[in-house]
Amino acid sequence: MIIIPARIGSSRFPNKVLADIGGIPMVVRTAMTVDDIDSVVIATDSQEVIDIAKEHDIKAVLTSTEHQSGTDRIYEAAQKLGLSEDEIIINVQGDEPFIETDVVQAIYDLTKKNRDNESIMMNSCYKTISNPEADDPNIVKVVTDESDIALYFSRAKVPYPRDHHFDSYKGHLGIYGFTVRSLQKFCTLSPAPLEEIEKLEQLRALYHGYKVAMIEVNTESFGIDTPEDLEKAIKHHRL
Repeated sequence: MIIIPARIGSSRFPNKVLADIGGIPMVVRTAMTVDDIDSVVIATDSQEVIDIAKEHDIKAVLTSTEHQSGTDRIYEAAQKLGLSEDEIIINVQGDEPFIETDVVQAIYDLTKKNRDNESIMMNSCYKTISNPEADDPNIVKVVTDESDIALYFSRAKVPYPRDHHFDSYKGHLGIYGFTVRSLQKFCTLSPAPLEEIEKLEQLRALYHGYKVAMIEVNTESFGIDTPEDLEKAIKHHRL
């Protein structure tokens, strides 16, 4: 199942999940993009989002307004939906209306492959980005081992190229695959100091000794975090 967290009160861009892109609210467009892969549910704290989802024949679940992260929100939705502990859940962000189905499918397949590996708590993906792109703290970088298991995530430029130019950074995409069992385990862990410093919740898993499996993908998609990103999205849709 694909669950899309949709918090209405974004601090940087309030109501962004309902921003209009080609006549369709952003979160609805995201849901429509991925509904060929698996069943899709929007998890939201807003009755307005529930009503709009219903207008577009998309299932939605009303969740608490108190959640600190999208992961907590999708776990509440999974509980309300009564999903079994082996069910695969893909967390697709509501601000990714152009995400390619191949990318989401890759995360689904990776999660299915690792479903019985108790040491792997999360599954995610990255794309290769350039040196200048890596300077942007809004683009999260990930460093992996030879098996593409994450060693660390950071908003800083990692690894640091001390002796030579380096142009193959790994830019993390905020799409996650869990089982209901691993999602429950994640949500019972205490927030980690590194998580609080970097504002990256995936560091909670690493801090507590769990693994995050990664896979490289090719994508032209981009998240929408600011009104400027929305303008870019509208232009992209018109192409």
